[in-house]
Amino acid sequence: MAAWNNIYESRIVSPEEAVRSAIKPGMRLFLTGNCSVPQKVLAALVNYAPELERVEICQALTVGPADYVAPDMVGHLRVNTMFISNNIRKAVQDGRVDFTPVLLSEFPLLFKNQILPLDVAMIHISPPDEHGFCSLGIEVGLTKSAAESAKIIIAEVNQKMPRTLGDSFIHVSRLNYVVPVDYPLPEIIMGEEGGSDVIEKIAGYIAELIPNGATMQMGIGAIPDAVLKFLFNKKDLGIHTELFSDGVIDLVEAGVLNNSRKTLHPGKIIAGFILGTNRLYDWVDDNPLIELHPTEYVNDPFVIAQNERMVAVNSAIEVDLTGQICADSIGPKLYSGVGGQLDFIYGASRSKGGVPIIALPSMARNFSRIVSTLKLGAGVVTTRNHVRFVVTEYGVADLYGKNIRQRAQSLINVSHPEMREQLMKEARELHYI
Repeated sequence: MAAWNNIYESRIVSPEEAVRSAIKPGMRLFLTGNCSVPQKVLAALVNYAPELERVEICQALTVGPADYVAPDMVGHLRVNTMFISNNIRKAVQDGRVDFTPVLLSEFPLLFKNQILPLDVAMIHISPPDEHGFCSLGIEVGLTKSAAESAKIIIAEVNQKMPRTLGDSFIHVSRLNYVVPVDYPLPEIIMGEEGGSDVIEKIAGYIAELIPNGATMQMGIGAIPDAVLKFLFNKKDLGIHTELFSDGVIDLVEAGVLNNSRKTLHPGKIIAGFILGTNRLYDWVDDNPLIELHPTEYVNDPFVIAQNERMVAVNSAIEVDLTGQICADSIGPKLYSGVGGQLDFIYGASRSKGGVPIIALPSMARNFSRIVSTLKLGAGVVTTRNHVRFVVTEYGVADLYGKNIRQRAQSLINVSHPEMREQLMKEARELHYI
């Protein structure tokens, strides 16, 4: 038996034993997120929480129940999130959860550089290989550096976690507590909110902007997913992205997405994490086409810019007539976070032949999402100095190198027709036109 086997076997504990042995009052924890939340360990922590005080949980986006932010956790557990997912949004807005604004590319550096020193990392990994290395599976980007920075690691080892390749491994000797589990990973159907005529029209306009040989980043949501369906007539596409979902499989199998013209990591799909269904999890398992890397590398704008013809597609809550992009709040009410938007918009803008895109429907309910001025208290995620293309279902506004008068006119042209007269009136009152 290999030496690592003895280490591994000696560190196997129940979820309850792990949290009670490792976690003490006043500690700071890291919680792996996305579809990789360690469910059994987190549930054990919630049960243990009434005996704890002032335990901080650092995280980004998590998928699944969020009992750990319930009102009765106040004083015991307090989450400090760097991105606001829908399962904790109300708790943030009620003041029970803290929000730390940070670029996704710098999220792991908060731990690596000891800005937020970690006592414990709670992670979710694949079973070890013959050399004793476990893969971080579907969430490598935000987790690897955090885990390596923590004093103690609690690891759920799941038989159903795929073994992803790249800079994605951790040796069993680094694990302090091993919790064997065997449950299915959560699934997310990325385009389930999509399919509308508006989304399809936006996706069609975006596809026209994507050249053959492009390397693509696709953010979260219905629009990026819909774009993939319009790309089967393209050639030699590649992927460098913080995340991808099921939509890339069909493009790979059709020979469209072959990564052959990438100027960085040619032949490889590069990402930080994966959100999708079991079809995707099975496809990425031990697949040498795919490499997952830490987010401070994947999302570094100066790494992104090394990909020629880099296309970045991100969304927004509202855009003002000067080109300011609000994507993290509704007025002063915190809603999500910067995520990787600015990383990729800036990286694509620095790329040779790059295409940075902000895409959004022209309306939300009865309100225009193209506005003369952002709501009072709204956060600017992408500045008017960074923005280039803004796409709605009414077309493409190319703002690069344009003055305020030209920008205002271009954005009014892609706003909803029923809003254009009012927007023009407000633009004149602001002396933009």
